[in-house]
Amino acid sequence: MANTSRIYLDWNATAPLLPCVRDALLHAFDLSGNPSSVHKEGRAARMAVESARRNVANLVGAQASHVVFTSGATEAANLVLTPDYKMGRSALRIGKLYVSAIEHPAVREGGRFSKDNVTEVPVTSDGVLDLDALKKLLEDHDKTTGLPMVAVMLVNNETGIVQPVAEAARLVHAAGGLMVVDAVQAAGRLPIDIQALDADFLFVSSHKIGGPKGVGALVTRGEAMMPKALIHGGGQEKGHRSGTENTTAIIGFGAAAAFVLDGLVERNAAIATLRERLETGMRKAAVDVIIHGAEVERVANTTFFTLPSLKAETGQIAFDIEGIALSAGSACSSGKVGESHVLTAMGKDPKLGGLRISLGVSTSEAEIDQALAAFEKIASRRKPAGQAA
Repeated sequence: MANTSRIYLDWNATAPLLPCVRDALLHAFDLSGNPSSVHKEGRAARMAVESARRNVANLVGAQASHVVFTSGATEAANLVLTPDYKMGRSALRIGKLYVSAIEHPAVREGGRFSKDNVTEVPVTSDGVLDLDALKKLLEDHDKTTGLPMVAVMLVNNETGIVQPVAEAARLVHAAGGLMVVDAVQAAGRLPIDIQALDADFLFVSSHKIGGPKGVGALVTRGEAMMPKALIHGGGQEKGHRSGTENTTAIIGFGAAAAFVLDGLVERNAAIATLRERLETGMRKAAVDVIIHGAEVERVANTTFFTLPSLKAETGQIAFDIEGIALSAGSACSSGKVGESHVLTAMGKDPKLGGLRISLGVSTSEAEIDQALAAFEKIASRRKPAGQAA
């Protein structure tokens, strides 16, 4: 009989709303003014938006004035990934976009670049950006077409592997290019400093850190160089993203950012202990389990694994029946379960795919133990090799 007690272990897909964020949202619903209005109600809304902007800036070590609110990380990616930039009043042309082979589809699709101007940078078998390959691509870049732009995620959404962003940025800037960082899965799980990363732009998402869905931010290191606007209209967000700000969601985003920054190191140390309990138990229950990225640096909350002879989609359904919510890779493709492009990029056989368990602030030892009981049951039911379930 299936377990009737549900356990949520899919925090990388979306984090449950934090209690402090729920409280902030209830307060935000009472703000009736438009943040662009000059009357008292409008000024109150503006103050709340700017307070949230400071919180988001603090989360990534940036200045508040360098935060542009968007409808989410996908919009932020499409805003920043464009060949058309301005340096002050002068046009600045980006000739080609280079993206790592393990990027989220929002980046792999290339934003506003044409397909023939997007080049993938390989990763190693450990799932880490190949810096030598990046260096060679940058050396071969045709500067007559414009500057190179490189986009690399700080933390991979499937494996949790931390990427050498600062090292990549040094190569990019030595080649006169721009560095864009997807910090969506890193926010709340690693200390982030846009200056230390040497990133020109990075973007984050609210719902990945316990805030509401439908809001994110593009963060810039400076203001002199900015991409051509994606959404035009009333000139909100200094003209970089027109449209009345989603005040309620922005306030929730700010509350989430403040929460995850406070006690970040200690909280993630506790989560790392839970993951160690999980992975130790998995290896005992199934000696052939493959935990991807276990030999390199990962964020504390993520375990991406393959059970030989168990298809990812079959495994996901089996865990769901047992009351465990997890993902078959990324949850970014409208619920579709397909071959993992991340495993392909790492040179692994993608046919069986992988399952991702991701932990969060409320995950408990009891939940880990229940997940392990389900894992042992599912692993023991597998068919022999060559007879995939």
